[in-house]
Amino acid sequence: MSAALYAVAGLLGALAVVWAVIPVGRNWYVRKFITPHRLRLAMAGTGAVVLLGLIGCVLGSFKNPWLEVVVLLAAAGLIVGCLVASALRINHGVATQPRRVLAIGAHPDDLELACGATLAKLADAGHEVRTMVMSSGSQGGDSSIRAMEAESGSEFMGASEVQVHDFTDTSLSDHGQEMVKAIEALMEDFRPDVVMTHSGHDYHQDHQAVHSATMRAARQHSSILCFESPSSTRQFNPSVFVDIDGYLDVKIHAVSMHRNQKGKPYMSAERVRSLAAFRGSQVKTSYAEGFEPVRLLGSAVGEF
Repeated sequence: MSAALYAVAGLLGALAVVWAVIPVGRNWYVRKFITPHRLRLAMAGTGAVVLLGLIGCVLGSFKNPWLEVVVLLAAAGLIVGCLVASALRINHGVATQPRRVLAIGAHPDDLELACGATLAKLADAGHEVRTMVMSSGSQGGDSSIRAMEAESGSEFMGASEVQVHDFTDTSLSDHGQEMVKAIEALMEDFRPDVVMTHSGHDYHQDHQAVHSATMRAARQHSSILCFESPSSTRQFNPSVFVDIDGYLDVKIHAVSMHRNQKGKPYMSAERVRSLAAFRGSQVKTSYAEGFEPVRLLGSAVGEF
C-alpha cells in the first residue's frame, strides 16, 4: 500500500472517530439523521478499525499484508457509509411560504420538553423560529448553567434567536405586567405568524402565569397554540397535532442538553418517547406533539 493511501485512510479514520466523539459532532448526527446514534457508532467503529490497522502496519513495519487489507476494507467502509448516510437523512419538507414562529416558555427546559421536535422541524423547513424563556430556573438548579442550557437548546432546535429573562422562578405571577411588556416588545419586533406557549390547563403556577401573560400580550393575534408540559392537567385536550416522525431523537437530545436537570423523571428519554407515541396514536402516526388552539388562522399557519 502506498504512503498516500495510508495517509488518506488514516485521515478518514481519525476524522470519523473525532467527529463521532466531540459534542458538536454528536449534535450534527442527531440533527441530520434518523437512527443517529447507530450511524455515529458505526462510523466511529469503522474509523477506529482503520486507525488500529494502521498502527498494526506501522508496528509491523508494513510486513503484514492482511493488515493492509483490513485497512483498505475499513476505509472503503467509511466511504460507503458516507454515501449510504444520505439515505438516512431526516426527511423534512421545504416551506414555500416560510412563517415566523414565536415559542414562549416559563423555564429553561420547557420548550424542549413541550414542542422541541415541532420547533426543530419548522426550522428545518425554512420557517423562522424564535424563543423566549421567562426565568433562568434558579429554584430548580443553577441559574447560570440553566440559562446557558436554554440558549444551547434553542440553538440546537434551530431557533434564530433566544431571549432568557430572569423573572423570579416559582413566582412569575408577581411579574405579570413585566412579562406582558417583554412579550409585546418581542412581538412588535418579530411580528410572528404563530405564537406557542403553555396551556392554561397546567398545575404549575409559573406555566399558568406565562399562559396568562401571553394571552394578554397576544390579545390581538390570530394564531395561538398551547403546548403540553409534564405538569399539564387531565383537561389538556389537544386538537392540533404535528407529526414528528424522524424528529423524536432530536427532541430527546434537546431535552438531554439540560444536564442540570438530569435525573428528574420527566426528563428521561423513555418518558419523552412514550408521550410522543401516545399523541401519535391519537392521529394514527408514529410520533406526534399535541397543541390546544386558542385560535388558529389557517393562512397564518401555512405548511406546518
